[in-house]
Amino acid sequence: MTPSIMTDVVVVGGGPTGLAAAIMARLAGMSVIVFEPKTMPIDKACGEGLMPPALLVLEKIGVDKLEGHRFLGVRYVEGDRVAQAEFSMGPGLGVRRTVLHDALTRRALDLGVQIRPTRVRTWSQNQTGVVVEGEPARWLLAADGLHSPIRKALGLQAKARHPPRLGIRRHFSVRPWSDFVEIHWHRDAEAYVTPISEDTVGVAILYGSEATATGEGEPWDRWLSTFPALQSRLGEPCSKPRGAGPFEQRVSSQTHGRVLLIGDAAGYVDPLTGEGVRLGLDSAQAAIDAISQCSEAHYSKKWRALTRRYRWLTGGLLFIRRHEPLRTRLLPLLERWPKLFRVALDALNHC
Repeated sequence: MTPSIMTDVVVVGGGPTGLAAAIMARLAGMSVIVFEPKTMPIDKACGEGLMPPALLVLEKIGVDKLEGHRFLGVRYVEGDRVAQAEFSMGPGLGVRRTVLHDALTRRALDLGVQIRPTRVRTWSQNQTGVVVEGEPARWLLAADGLHSPIRKALGLQAKARHPPRLGIRRHFSVRPWSDFVEIHWHRDAEAYVTPISEDTVGVAILYGSEATATGEGEPWDRWLSTFPALQSRLGEPCSKPRGAGPFEQRVSSQTHGRVLLIGDAAGYVDPLTGEGVRLGLDSAQAAIDAISQCSEAHYSKKWRALTRRYRWLTGGLLFIRRHEPLRTRLLPLLERWPKLFRVALDALNHC
């Protein structure tokens, strides 16, 4: 019997992070197989705003000319109070998740990535490699999402420190009224409005599991009624509500032997700063660099450096959100000191 040729990298999970890692591996001259059982393109509840650093990475790997709607920065809204700041490194882009996923899929296939519509149920590893669904490989990248089965199987899941936060997203047929991502601020929730196209906006509502929306009807309707001014501006819904969470995922290590966790599987705090895709892309590149150097320790160190600002700033904002006296002072402070807001955005988008 002819022995199987060992693949360089097997990626478990064909979302944006997994596909980006596969593309980066191919650009580095590696052979790649992606296992993804869901029909592509895959949708997911998310804010759908690509920050400027994420756009730079996508352009670098040949995924550009995305169809979407650009936005100049971020605007906070609560009642009559408004605070906004523009990105210093250029605009971001609102892009439907399915559009982004389709573009990444086509780029991966063009580069010769093998995508297998198979759910990974059996895998193992030793000191020199892994075997995934009978496929021998040198490395396994776990890009299997927020609730990563591989992370749990390896015993790398750590206990969350705070009450769960959840999210729900829907699209509306209405012309965007702003060139900013708007964050409507409320005691119990935040509503993120992202311009997606000339006639569509996406609305994502984030809330704590201990909070209760008032009103009648389905959860989406109850939460949207928390923001009456926003609700009055929206047109007809053009997609069904889609939920996600709990978001906080703590991880004891991003590596275990020949397995590297990337994207949400590597640990996550909260989506309220909109950096999920960017962090996934950065972790994918760091993992491929580590594989090139045959050093999983290099990846752990790089991951901590890449996510440090995100973890600090997101954790700080969540602390403010959980304490009402601080929450009520945030928007007046940003409104009075717009330069402070700009500095915070620049720190988050530093690359």
